[in-house]
Amino acid sequence: MTTSFPRRTILATGTAALLTSGLTIPTSAQTLAPTPTMRGGANNYRPGAPIVDRIGGGGFLMTGTVLRAGDGAPIPNARIQMWAHTTEGHERDERSHGATLTDAQGRFQMDMPQIVPAFGQPHGHLAYDAEFDDNGFQTVFLRPIMSSASDTTLDVQFVLQQT
Repeated sequence: MTTSFPRRTILATGTAALLTSGLTIPTSAQTLAPTPTMRGGANNYRPGAPIVDRIGGGGFLMTGTVLRAGDGAPIPNARIQMWAHTTEGHERDERSHGATLTDAQGRFQMDMPQIVPAFGQPHGHLAYDAEFDDNGFQTVFLRPIMSSASDTTLDVQFVLQQT
């Protein structure tokens, strides 16, 4: 004997099962808000810092992701500048600055000397260098504070707004 169920019953039962299992069906696409520029982020910024493989002797890894506001798509070839007060130099020293480009997944990384506290806080500086990049996004400066001066990595995320 075969039992037949109306299509409406099958759809309603399947949807209820998805909802009670913790999975949800989005009613509309979520939008990713752009990253605001952080106060103090542009301190000692050097417009057009050179693209380098590493800053100084290394030992501290700065990593991050660059995404497009709205849909969250990764942004390849975005120019990210980094600088910090490190064991090898101050934020204002030219040798403490460098830039890199994001890969196809919007990821970047830079090996640099250990960041040390400046003004009581261990922190880095990063910038999406819009003036020196033709991707069509607005400049964003970040000044993330590390949880501890002994941290050897710092990971950040840029969400860029198109101009």
